[in-house]
Amino acid sequence: MQRVKILAFLKFILLFLVAIGCGYLFFKGYYPYAILLFIVALFLFYNWFSQQLWMYQQLFDFSEATKYHDFTRNYAVRNKKSLEGKLFTAFNQINQEFKNIHSDKEIQNQYLNKVINMLDSGIVFYQLESGKVIWINDAFKNLFKTPHLGNLKGLQKRHPDLYEKTIALKIGKQQIETADSSKGKIKLLIQTSEFETKEGVFRIVHYQNINEAIDETEAKAYHKLLRVLTHEIMNSIAPISSLADTMHGHLLSIENRPELEDVKVGVRTIKKRSEGLLQFSKSYRMLNKIDQPNLSEVPILQLLENVNQLLEPVMLRQEIEFDVIVKNTKMLLHIDANLIEQVLINLLLNAIEAVKGVEHPRIILSAVELEDKIQLKIQDNGVGISPELQEQIFTPFFTTKKTGSGIGLTLTKQIMLVHKGNVFVQSEEGKGSSFTLNFVK
Repeated sequence: MQRVKILAFLKFILLFLVAIGCGYLFFKGYYPYAILLFIVALFLFYNWFSQQLWMYQQLFDFSEATKYHDFTRNYAVRNKKSLEGKLFTAFNQINQEFKNIHSDKEIQNQYLNKVINMLDSGIVFYQLESGKVIWINDAFKNLFKTPHLGNLKGLQKRHPDLYEKTIALKIGKQQIETADSSKGKIKLLIQTSEFETKEGVFRIVHYQNINEAIDETEAKAYHKLLRVLTHEIMNSIAPISSLADTMHGHLLSIENRPELEDVKVGVRTIKKRSEGLLQFSKSYRMLNKIDQPNLSEVPILQLLENVNQLLEPVMLRQEIEFDVIVKNTKMLLHIDANLIEQVLINLLLNAIEAVKGVEHPRIILSAVELEDKIQLKIQDNGVGISPELQEQIFTPFFTTKKTGSGIGLTLTKQIMLVHKGNVFVQSEEGKGSSFTLNFVK
């Protein structure tokens, strides 16, 4: 840098001396020499001015490139000791430093995106005032079928209920909400955090699907409850049923006596009711006997054809239009065929019940292969299920039928859980219902 200062000073002195010499020759009357020296002075001034102008232009170009984050240019350094060489060397060093910072930032962004996209929970990061979405992860896109979200208000069109719940979230508090998703109606644990920068206030919202955790906890609780209940009921009722059966046999062997008729009726009633309670207990013991399914590769087409052959006569008798749709006939499921057949039969019988009295009753049984799962779906155009009942239909002992035991849908859900899958319902009163069985590939 010292050498550059000396050269600049010498150039200034030389120009100054030439100007003085030009003036001296002019006043002495040596006009030709004065003109010649004046031309030299102009040349030196033009050279110095052009160099300065060129330097300012380089600085301006570099500042513009920096402004627009363009650090791709490389400045050729011919002489490292010259002013130009030192300037270009500094430019190259700054560009390289910014490239390194940008590269590190890009690596961090890619790392962050990879980590966030590996999460099973949905995440949305947006600016509070404008609603502009900075990014959303893959889990959110897949869960709510939202491939792109430029502004949070865009969520209002696809999922208005979820949008309202997101807007109403309180900072730092967890909320459990029900929402529609690609997996049907699910339970979500939602929470949000907020931070502020010079660009505004930003929020990160976390949507965790807790359906599976709740299902697992409920299943364990139901199993324990049912094990205790059935054990106690059967231990108490079995002796009564046996004793009633013995007494009934003794009474039948006694001669017909009018005073014993009431006793016979009473004992017969006790016997029948005891047998009914025992059968009731045995049916619920089934829930605890499906923990170890006998899995094998089963062609879906064969599975659906078996169900179709079994229920087709019922459909024809009740004049129900029954369609079986399989887009890929080579699809396979790793399942216990007997258990899944039972699930399909239960759901189809419920659908048959739902379309009774409906004009042009129709039931569709379909199989679809998606990227990460296979779906079996039973759709009907029946009476539908109210939102309140949809929350309870998979609960043990709950039924809307006069003669139902409340085990069918509970058993269906338990069978799907032991297959590492799940069952979801979508329904609208007066328009029908759709039960979807999800199997992970």
